[in-house]
Amino acid sequence: MSTRLIQLQPAYVLHHRPYRDTSRILELFTRDHGRVTVFARGARGSSKKGASSMSMLQPFNRLLVSWSAGAEAGTLTAVEFDGTYRLLQADRLVSGYYLNELLLKLFARHDAHADVFALYAHTLEVLKASGSPLAPLRVFEKRLLEALGYGLPLTHDVAGVPIDADRAYRYRFEQGAIAASDVAEGPSIYSGAVLLALAAEALDDAQLCQAIRPLLRGALDRVLEGRELKSRQVMMELRKLT
Repeated sequence: MSTRLIQLQPAYVLHHRPYRDTSRILELFTRDHGRVTVFARGARGSSKKGASSMSMLQPFNRLLVSWSAGAEAGTLTAVEFDGTYRLLQADRLVSGYYLNELLLKLFARHDAHADVFALYAHTLEVLKASGSPLAPLRVFEKRLLEALGYGLPLTHDVAGVPIDADRAYRYRFEQGAIAASDVAEGPSIYSGAVLLALAAEALDDAQLCQAIRPLLRGALDRVLEGRELKSRQVMMELRKLT
């Protein structure tokens, strides 16, 4: 079967694992080709070229990659940095791996989503900057759900009435927000102010980010259909320690 050459495609490494003695298998998230699997031959070798390639082929580096595409997996032919190199700090790594795991679990191979690629790239740049990682993670989750066709109605309740910031609402994913006249708190209960803040992506307050996290997690769990995220477990363990 004939192969075709893809050249200088913006991409990120989502995951990599060893292959044979000196090579690696890379899961890439690319702008125009979605998730692709490629072999990086000699990337683990002792040569200067292999060491240079391995230093670039790490998660969270924005790259330009070229590969020969086959039926299932391709073969990497060239890689270089795309723009200025910026490191993701150690305390943000778990957040970065969480984003990667979501993309690995929720997107099929060769299914291009240029809008999600742009969202992912922007979120990584925000995480690499200073400030709390909570707000960019919540915004990423919200926009990812929208891109997947599971966006949350946040400005009006199920009856079409505008959300009132001073009221409490029970949120049912199959319907939306339902005014809670007799229950002020409990599972799936959110203040109107929280729902409107998420709708406007005005999430600068850490307590607000924590308050909205169960809603976004529940929505993502429905899309994940029971698939567990290892990065979530790591986050939970870190919260216990801190």
